[in-house]
Amino acid sequence: MENYRVQWPRDGRRWMSAVSYGLMSAEHRQIHLGPNGATDIEVVNVKPGA
Repeated sequence: MENYRVQWPRDGRRWMSAVSYGLMSAEHRQIHLGPNGATDIEVVNVKPGA
């Protein structure tokens, strides 16, 4: 299984989710961050355990 995290900019810094997701879950999280004020949201591939 590939692992993904969601990252977005806020207050001049790049933030990344604390947990890893499968691709479908990461994309779902990406969709739900938008209405909460996050912009430029990216899903990035990470190594397992990272």
